[in-house]
Amino acid sequence: MKSLNFPAAAFAAPCIALAMLASAIAPYGEVFGAETPLTLAEAQRRAVERSRQTGAQDSAIAASREMALAAGQLPDPVLKLGIENMPIEGPDQFSLTRDFMTMSRIGVMQELTRSEKRRLRAQKFEREAEKSHLEKNATVASIQRNTALAWLDRYYAEAEAAVIAQQASEAKLEIVAAEGAYRAGRGNQADVFAAHSALVELEIQASERDRRIRTATFNLARWIGEGADAPLGAKPAIESVRLDAGVLHAELADHPEITVLAKQEEIASTEALIAQAEKKADWNLELIYSQRGPAYSNMVSIGVSIPLQWDQKDRQNRELAAKLALADKAKAEREEALRAHVDGVRAMIAEWQNGRDRLARYERELIPLAKQRTRAALSTYQGGKGSLSDLLLARRNEIQIRLQAVQLEAEIARLWAQLNFLFPNHAGANHASAAAQQGAIRRKELQ
Repeated sequence: MKSLNFPAAAFAAPCIALAMLASAIAPYGEVFGAETPLTLAEAQRRAVERSRQTGAQDSAIAASREMALAAGQLPDPVLKLGIENMPIEGPDQFSLTRDFMTMSRIGVMQELTRSEKRRLRAQKFEREAEKSHLEKNATVASIQRNTALAWLDRYYAEAEAAVIAQQASEAKLEIVAAEGAYRAGRGNQADVFAAHSALVELEIQASERDRRIRTATFNLARWIGEGADAPLGAKPAIESVRLDAGVLHAELADHPEITVLAKQEEIASTEALIAQAEKKADWNLELIYSQRGPAYSNMVSIGVSIPLQWDQKDRQNRELAAKLALADKAKAEREEALRAHVDGVRAMIAEWQNGRDRLARYERELIPLAKQRTRAALSTYQGGKGSLSDLLLARRNEIQIRLQAVQLEAEIARLWAQLNFLFPNHAGANHASAAAQQGAIRRKELQ
């Protein structure tokens, strides 16, 4: 078989493109231009600032703290007005002054709620405010986590598209080479058709990746609003997470969702203490001034009202037992949630570490071997000892391996995001603090 003599430039470009494939799973989606790249941290910052849910939780915090101040006060006094013993028959009918028993009275009654009850009720609302603050932290962490997942989805969709685009460029060069060889009588028409078919397959895959990029961009816009189509910045360092698998139980005890449940447990315990305090009745003090006719003396009355808890066994004790049961329920829910979080996170860490080991083998072994196979097939084809179908098969194998590597890294990155943003980062904490300060300013203005 005669060797095929193609122009050197026809194969120089493929070799350069193959060399570029070594960075196939490096950052893609970078667009040349003046537009500032959208980094993951910037996307998270925008998402937190855009969220209306955090503002709603600021309002809930403010409401609970206002209620705490109100709950610590004595109940409002009650103004009492009335007429006593007014005749409705006889010569003194409807007279307010002629009968010595008729009196117009005005009085005030005050419930003397025990200070312990008022303190516990105020404490309950303070803990409600603390719970709302912890729920806000959980919301910030959730927003940052979901934004990271959306950002990474777009990042790796663009990475896959870049791999296919590089391979499509080489496929076009192979078409040129196959057509040149066919015209020169050194190739066959089947090779030309095979080269065109390979390009069409790549274009179909490119179309699918374009669809994924658009979908990922829409999902990112769901969190950050405008600017979701901006060029992406460099990928974050996904080689480490902020968790230690050896002390997960201690670390996850401070997880926002667990701390919310812990605060709910405290609220339930406070309600049980309130129910315990309710077993001691509050007194009502009443002062009344009664005015009679001009011929009679006016009078002042003082009274005390005391509820008679004659059935504490089936009333107050039952209510206390119910509150204690709810406190036990809250404690059990927190412990179960913590156990489930620890097990779930431990499994994710193991999967993330396993994925990193597999990706390292792709980068260290599979990708270089696929690249060497493609080079060998290309060299054999250039030397006239191999067929174009062998080269296309090797190229297809290399594409699949590179795409698998990108997809594996995408899975690792998603696990990293879920692990790394179990807790809100500093940007979210700063935003939460600023929002809390604004809420305090609003409360002062209302006062």
